[in-house]
Amino acid sequence: MPVVADRTQELGADVAPPAVRGFTLTVVEGPAAGTTFQATGERCSLGSAPSNDLVIDDTTVSRFHCEIITDAGSARVRDQGSLNGTMVDGVVVLEAFLRGGSLLKLGRSTISFQFAVERRLPTSTREAFGELVGRSVAMRATFALLERAAASDATVLLEGETGTGKERAAEAIHEAGPRSAGPFVVVDCSAIPGHLLESELFGSDQGEGRQRMGAFEEADGGTVFLDQIGELALELQPKLLRVLEQRQIRRTGVGSSGAPPRAIDVRVVAATNRDLRAEVNAGRFRPDLYHRLAVLRILMPPLRARPDDLPALVDQLLTRLNTPRDGAAAAHVRDPRFLATLETFAWPGNVRELKTYLERCLVFAEHAEPPAGGLATAPDSDADASAPAIELDRPYIEARERAQARWESRYLGALMAAHGGKVTRAAQAAGVDRAYLYRLLHRHGIK
Repeated sequence: MPVVADRTQELGADVAPPAVRGFTLTVVEGPAAGTTFQATGERCSLGSAPSNDLVIDDTTVSRFHCEIITDAGSARVRDQGSLNGTMVDGVVVLEAFLRGGSLLKLGRSTISFQFAVERRLPTSTREAFGELVGRSVAMRATFALLERAAASDATVLLEGETGTGKERAAEAIHEAGPRSAGPFVVVDCSAIPGHLLESELFGSDQGEGRQRMGAFEEADGGTVFLDQIGELALELQPKLLRVLEQRQIRRTGVGSSGAPPRAIDVRVVAATNRDLRAEVNAGRFRPDLYHRLAVLRILMPPLRARPDDLPALVDQLLTRLNTPRDGAAAAHVRDPRFLATLETFAWPGNVRELKTYLERCLVFAEHAEPPAGGLATAPDSDADASAPAIELDRPYIEARERAQARWESRYLGALMAAHGGKVTRAAQAAGVDRAYLYRLLHRHGIK
């Protein structure tokens, strides 16, 4: 499409769609031997439940046993709290990198992993979707998924850490979709006691004219957003499942006895910061309800995965905080040196934590305490004196990657020297997986 091509050129080569290595899974041993799957997305789930990408018909395999995650140059497997565990090449793992030819052992089944050719992830040409902003590849890939979700009427499950913007994403899906003229009703499943949540969702009728509409009735013709769906009590889950399947609700209370069900016309968007597949394996979430909710799954990226978006996020948050653009406080937090320090923080609370920190900075300026999440990399007071010259003749992304590579090489050299060349000890001290450290050492030519 010409418009997409022109827009990509305008944004620059640094925001081209990322390359992701595809892969093939083949069950080579077990009841499902011969089953194959060719990956088409960044994430692939394996298990015995029918909604997995690779369905393994094996009673020793958990419903959602593990998932494989790919990025530009690697793939890793992550166990989902399975009953019998996940093995990679004979080693029990919680998470591990995969190589071509790796064998995954799930219960009685063995799966062969093979890399395929690289492919390009679809990314949006826009830098905002609703109130979400970002020009990073991670966010524009998310915008592409949100655009597709908005164009349909399918149920959406938004996943991600606290503070990543799941509610704003739900609002954006509603506003960009065909139901935008209808209501958008929010129910926080973690904020309402279980004995009251049923009437909050489905309404109540206590007789003698004492009636109350529930969220599903209020959202008729629009969207109901079920936030923190992972907190929904187990006894309420079959009732929600029935509503999703039949698109009918029954009010609670004595006045509703014998009354016919009420038909509803709503779109459902749910959100959670829990891994619902692990919750299913643990028996805390119904698998059939998960299948109904996860028609479209969208993972909201954490802030640490999109540092390029910090300037735009700061501008947006300052506007929300009604900060005068020409004031000294706004100038301080927009200063490139200040923005550079923001990239060093881990931001476990994501954009929500960034907003709180900016508020603190607007009050205390440079005397504000750093975010509670701590540093992703420790700042060096002598860094300016020892830092290499800025390469202004190179594009920003390329110059940043070269500087990061030099820093990584120095860090790894010092790390290995401090631990006598022992990779296991060095990996424990650095807080990374040993296989990952091996890959970093190989990348930088460090023995």
